[in-house]
Amino acid sequence: MIHSKENSQHYIWGDQCDSWILKNTQNLSVKQEKMPAGTSEKLHFHKVAEQFFYILKGEAVFFINEERFWVKQNESISIAPESKHLISNESAEEIEFLVISSPPADHDRIEVKE
Repeated sequence: MIHSKENSQHYIWGDQCDSWILKNTQNLSVKQEKMPAGTSEKLHFHKVAEQFFYILKGEAVFFINEERFWVKQNESISIAPESKHLISNESAEEIEFLVISSPPADHDRIEVKE
């Protein structure tokens, strides 16, 4: 089956951020997500899952183990298991990206209390 935002399961997370589940198996998760301007997720880590983010539109800011990275459209970044991280949209425009997790991170997310 061909998958797109139009025919995939959708949910809202955080502060009105969108996620479309393009693929979800025991070993792999692929989601297309959209974050409005000025939004951010909470700092967290995954014990097992490795994640790969590819920016489709805009520029995202990642905080990974207390380092800050700006990732632009058509660029990507990988996040190793146990790395404390978050994605933030500090721009005036929405951002859109793919997040690929292996294995899926849905039940492997530990929020960091600051």
